[in-house]
Amino acid sequence: MVNKNEQKKPIYLKTFTLRDAKDIYEIRTDIEKHMILIIRITPLAQRDVDELRIVVEELYKCVNSVGGDISRLGEERIIVTPPSVKIWHKGIDANS
Repeated sequence: MVNKNEQKKPIYLKTFTLRDAKDIYEIRTDIEKHMILIIRITPLAQRDVDELRIVVEELYKCVNSVGGDISRLGEERIIVTPPSVKIWHKGIDANS
């Protein structure tokens, strides 16, 4: 039960378009702020798939370091969540 005087810190949802590997710095800052991010990867994927792969690997490491979660949303987007928000993955028991 939450005390009326106790304010919960809000969790923000942000959309972001990944255009360049340099964008990882802004994304990492948002991850450290425990935001939920929906990242559109299409522009970088169309330009350089190898660079995209490197950036996604870096994001995966960053998200894991703070205890968050990361997953694909179809072909064009990925979602990143803070430790307090978990992504349901098919085949994983949500109660465990």
